[in-house]
Amino acid sequence: MMKWLLVLSALVAFAECFHKIPLIKGKTAREALQEKGIWEEFRKQHPYNPMAKFYQSGTESMTNDADLSYYGVISIGTPPQSFSVIFDTGSSNLWIPSVYCSSQACQNHRKFNPQQSSTFKWGSQSLSIQYGTGSMTGYLAIDTVEVGGISVVNQVFGISKTEAAFMGSMVADGILGLAFQSIASDNVVPVFDMMVKGGLVSQPLFSVYLSSNSAQGSEVVFGGIDSSHYTGQINWIPLSSDTYWQIKMDSVTINGQTVACAGGCQAIIDTGTSLIVGPSSDISNMNSWVGASTNQYGEATVNCQNIQSMPEVTFTLNGNAFTIPASAYVSKSSYGCSTGFGQSGQQLWILGDVFIRQYYAIFDSSTPKIGLAKSI
Repeated sequence: MMKWLLVLSALVAFAECFHKIPLIKGKTAREALQEKGIWEEFRKQHPYNPMAKFYQSGTESMTNDADLSYYGVISIGTPPQSFSVIFDTGSSNLWIPSVYCSSQACQNHRKFNPQQSSTFKWGSQSLSIQYGTGSMTGYLAIDTVEVGGISVVNQVFGISKTEAAFMGSMVADGILGLAFQSIASDNVVPVFDMMVKGGLVSQPLFSVYLSSNSAQGSEVVFGGIDSSHYTGQINWIPLSSDTYWQIKMDSVTINGQTVACAGGCQAIIDTGTSLIVGPSSDISNMNSWVGASTNQYGEATVNCQNIQSMPEVTFTLNGNAFTIPASAYVSKSSYGCSTGFGQSGQQLWILGDVFIRQYYAIFDSSTPKIGLAKSI
C-alpha cells in the first residue's frame, strides 16, 4: 500500500510540473550584419517597420526586427526534426522553413522535410505571411509538434516555399505565434490553444522570463508560473482586446511629468518585438527627455558615459507603475549606445523585450489577462 501511495504522490507531483522551454539569448541580425560590414546599407534599404505585423492587411505579418535575440527549440514530425523559433506573443501562426524553399534565407537554416515524417499530412491551403521587408509564402501542413515535453498532435503550421532575404540574417529558423486565433492567418488554431483544448497543460496560461545579460536562463513556461523568477506581487491587467495581448496604458512619465500616452493609449505586450515602440511624436519626446539624439537611421543614440545620470521611465498600466531604469532601456554595443524606444507611424504601443526583461510576464487565456511582476 505504501509503495502505491508513493507512486500516486509522484504522479500528482508530475501532473503539476511545468513545461519549461529554455530560451537562448543569441546573436541578433544587427550583430551579424555589422560583423559583415553591411548593417548601414541594409538599414537604408530596409527601414525599421515595427508595426508591419500589426497593421498589414489580410495575412498575418512579421516585422524586420534586427534586435530579436531569444530563441527556443521545438521539434516537428515523427521522428522529430528540430527547429529554433522565436516565441512571439505578437502573432498567432507557427511556421518553419521547408526543403521546398529555394530562397537564400532558407539555405542557412534548418528545413523541414515532410517525406521524413510518418505523421505528416498536407493542409488544404497555401499560406502567405507579410514582412516589413518582403514576405514568406508556403503551404499549410499538419503534424505532431513537440514543445517543452508537450506533444501536440494534428497541429496546423506553415512550411515555407519562399522567404524574404532578411530572414537569412536571423538565427531562428521560424516563428511560434502565441497570440489569439482571431488574428491567425487562415484561421489556424494556434499551438497554445491546441495545448489547452487537448488538456495538455494544468492551467490555461504561459509565462515568460527574459534574462537581462546572460545568454542562459531565459524561458517560456507552458501551464504554470515560475515563482523563482520574480519578486513581490503579480499585478493582473485585463485585456482590452483578445487579438493580441493588448491592454490599456494610462500614461508614460519621467520625473512625475507625463511625456507620452497622455490621456491613455493601447499597448501590446509582445515578446516578438525587441524594443518599446510608440507613436513618433511621443517617442521623440521621450528620447529628448532622456537626452538622446536621433541619427540618420532613426535610432536614438546617447553618450554611454551618461547612462548613470539618465532618468527612469514609468509606464502606468491599470493604475500600477512599471518603472524602467536607464540601465535597462539603453543598449550598449561596440558601436555605441542607443535607447530602446522605437518610433512608429501608428497610435498603438508595443511593450517588447526591453520591458519584459524587467517584468516577468504571465499570459492567461482563461479570463484573458496579463500578469506582470518584478523580474529577478
